[in-house]
Amino acid sequence: MIYDCDDVLLILFIYCECDDMAGYKYIKSIKVSKNVVVPGSASGCNCKGSCVDPRNCACARLNGSDFPYVHRDGGRLIEPKAVVFECGPNCGCGSGCVNRTSQKGLRYRLEVFRTPKKGWAVRSWDYIPSGALVCEYIGILKKTDDVDSNPENNYIFDIDCLQTMKGIGRRERRVGEVAMPSLLDKDDDDKDSGPEFCIDAGSTGNVARFINHSCQPNLFVQCVLSVHHDITQARVILFAADNIPPLKELTYDYGYELDSVMGPDGKVKKLACYCGAPDCRQRLF
Repeated sequence: MIYDCDDVLLILFIYCECDDMAGYKYIKSIKVSKNVVVPGSASGCNCKGSCVDPRNCACARLNGSDFPYVHRDGGRLIEPKAVVFECGPNCGCGSGCVNRTSQKGLRYRLEVFRTPKKGWAVRSWDYIPSGALVCEYIGILKKTDDVDSNPENNYIFDIDCLQTMKGIGRRERRVGEVAMPSLLDKDDDDKDSGPEFCIDAGSTGNVARFINHSCQPNLFVQCVLSVHHDITQARVILFAADNIPPLKELTYDYGYELDSVMGPDGKVKKLACYCGAPDCRQRLF
């Protein structure tokens, strides 16, 4: 099956004999559960055309008085950050602004293919430079408590951006200035409460749902705020951590702690890791 996504071909080889794909629906943007309230749009910058001067751009000031992207290759993230503040619907700049990089859709031809041990996987037909946008993790935005009762759904992405910012669990705390101290002060009991929202791509989602884990990944997860500034509902974007040659499998670290997943019987679930990295932990969770 071939989907035309934002004028870039996303090629999915979906074989009819694979029961795990029955009823799966491909979507291009996040869907929101009825009981989830999405925050209102944030006030934007007053730039015109394209944001060029970080000293005068309100969005750049939120990023530590600089733009997180460079113009090269259609926009590349300079380095992983605690959170990226992009220009949004209330900004004066246009769609071509470099500070809207993650909003510009797929840029590379991505293929979903079957592997012997890991199930579905994703690779690119094109060379992907380091820092380039690969895709957004898309599915249905839900409250985390609403999906805890379905332990067999392995396509739940907890929006744990706040945990990354604070270095909780296996998340490596990222350095860099966050110009909204209220984000770091939010919910100081996160260690107990965990992420409030998640993205469920079990039956509805996009290509990111098929990207596998690796203990030595070539992608990284970046939290991005563009429409609003609520970190608990940040967009989850995957960027290239290295220069990735064509047909190399795309992977990111799922971030599980060992013995952190419990089955319906209350016992610890274990899942072997087949990433093949030299420093593989041998278990996904």
